[in-house]
Amino acid sequence: MWNPQTYLAYADQRSRPFFDLLARVGAESPRRVADLGCGPGNLTEHLAERWPEAVIEAWDNSAEMVAAARERGIDARVGDVRAWIPAPGTDVVLSNAALHWIPEHAELLIRWVDQLERGAWIAVQVPGNFDAPSHASIRALAEHRPWSEPLHDIPFRSGKVVESPARYAELLTDAGCSVDVWESTYIHELTGENPVLNWITGTALTPVRDRLTEEQWQRFRVELAPMLDTAYPVRPDGRTFFPFRRIFMVARVG
Repeated sequence: MWNPQTYLAYADQRSRPFFDLLARVGAESPRRVADLGCGPGNLTEHLAERWPEAVIEAWDNSAEMVAAARERGIDARVGDVRAWIPAPGTDVVLSNAALHWIPEHAELLIRWVDQLERGAWIAVQVPGNFDAPSHASIRALAEHRPWSEPLHDIPFRSGKVVESPARYAELLTDAGCSVDVWESTYIHELTGENPVLNWITGTALTPVRDRLTEEQWQRFRVELAPMLDTAYPVRPDGRTFFPFRRIFMVARVG
């Protein structure tokens, strides 16, 4: 269960990759724009601002996120992105920090290329930090009792979650697209107690929380916090620097 308020706690810093991605999309007057994995809709609003004449379509598999998006006036719907099929006139497909939850997302990208019209744009951003200490700490703790049983099926059990930027470029080029693929590491400046734990609570720890009782969840946090504080120490000035690698791909069909 996704919590929109928890997710939006770092909205300013989480939104930077979205705008870096959107800036490389050259569509001028798209007829229809799809935001797949729209979350609470705070970024979907910017699609409507950039392309006011376009029909904006928003999907997310979280009912809580879709409800938050609808409160913003966005025509969002609950749905599995794997079941999405582009409607006629879809000229832009954007997915920001969502496809890494789908193991077969590379095949999904190729399917969209086949289904979209020539000249359509696909813009995707996925995290590339699954080998980082934040995720390694979650995996290490989940492997030990009493967590190994309730957390045996959490996502991201290995660091191999997304492809390399070069591999995405190869896949999309071979599918007949012109591509622009790159990666960036953002150094997020965090403050407060257990800042990295609070950051990942809104994202990577969501499936962990879903599998634990409230008492277990609080205990898991207590055990995870010192591991993260060691990996990401607080500076004397009270700031913590949290490196976060992300992979971007913009492809134009045909």
